[in-house]
Amino acid sequence: MDHYGNSVYLMENLCKGCTNCISRCPTQAIRVRNNKAVITPGRCIDCGECIRICPHHAKKARRDFIDATEKYKYTVALPAPSLCAQFNNLEDINILLTAIKDIGFDDVFEVSAAAEIVSEESRKYIAMHKDEWPLISTACPTVVRLVQVRFPNLCEKLLPLKTPAELAGELARKKAVELTGYKPEEIGIFFLSPCASKVTAVKNPIGAEKSNIDEVLAIKDIYPVLLAAMPKYADAPEELSHSGKIGLSWGVTGGEVGGLLSDSCVAADGIENVIHVLEDLEDDKFSQDLEFIELNACNGGCVGGVMNVENPFAAKAKMQHLRKYLPVAAARSDSYGEYDINWSEKVEYQPVFELADNLKESMEKMARIEELTKEFPGLDCGCCGAPSCKALAEDIVKGVAKKQDCIHVLREYIHKLSEDIAELSESI
Repeated sequence: MDHYGNSVYLMENLCKGCTNCISRCPTQAIRVRNNKAVITPGRCIDCGECIRICPHHAKKARRDFIDATEKYKYTVALPAPSLCAQFNNLEDINILLTAIKDIGFDDVFEVSAAAEIVSEESRKYIAMHKDEWPLISTACPTVVRLVQVRFPNLCEKLLPLKTPAELAGELARKKAVELTGYKPEEIGIFFLSPCASKVTAVKNPIGAEKSNIDEVLAIKDIYPVLLAAMPKYADAPEELSHSGKIGLSWGVTGGEVGGLLSDSCVAADGIENVIHVLEDLEDDKFSQDLEFIELNACNGGCVGGVMNVENPFAAKAKMQHLRKYLPVAAARSDSYGEYDINWSEKVEYQPVFELADNLKESMEKMARIEELTKEFPGLDCGCCGAPSCKALAEDIVKGVAKKQDCIHVLREYIHKLSEDIAELSESI
């Protein structure tokens, strides 16, 4: 099932057929066939681990580019909180925001400002739904996709509120329409993104039929032009910032939890840690008093996204420095008029791992997979092009691989074949 598409893709001319990526993929979406990696679209959740781990830079993320501004009469940039942490010696966020306007945008609307509103709305929702505790953050699209494909029982625990980026897009378009008189479709909303999963979430929205964002630019693409423009406004930038510590903190792990003003929360980052937390939640290992779980697929939070420039640990330190003199919060929900914070569509389980359309056939295939798995050495070496022996067995049952793809089985096969040839030559 690949109905929601993917941002991560393979550059075949760069791929050397190594197996680094297959062992890191959390949904076993990658295989190596004919000396090239192959990404299964339905299983890929755009976590970016393959981009991060590939030594040959063969994995890339689709995104838009700044020349897309020419399609619109009026454009608004939505900088992610993690953008602020990419620059050295940045003392005033207004310098960065003014530079964003300088490179071709008509206005700027901070995602961190929308994040403070989402924090406010989240506090209300969590307090009103104690029977659903703990609720799971939906700010990271990769985590939502992971729950959809691997943890179907937890779909009902997803916090059904728009992400800060989506809310920022809605508010920015509303403001631009009122200011310019243009039609909504004549206004381009550009999200400056730190990761590939947010590109996918815009092109194929979660919890909504259509995204409020029109284009997604990678932070690493616009970083050089911003760096060149910022010195011009070091002394006299426009006063454009409308967010405080809570909003800016969403760029790092623990920021969303911090905005809830509660001690009964958990925050985890890194895709492997996220999976462990979800497994424990599925097994009821958490206290019933736990209110909320913040999960970020990237190490360090959004500052660890693969479309950033700065090292995530250095970026986190820069974020702490920027927050030092900010107010706790600067954006309030009653300052932006009416808006819709809730999901319009329910997020449901996506059966990408099903082996067949009916239960009987699925059970038969599962039994065959178990039998085949026992025939393999259990080393999960990846030399066959699959991440594990069980994954190879699954591929065989699906008809896309054979036993001899395992080098250990192949060695035994060749050894027996040579013995048969020797016996045949003696008899001749």
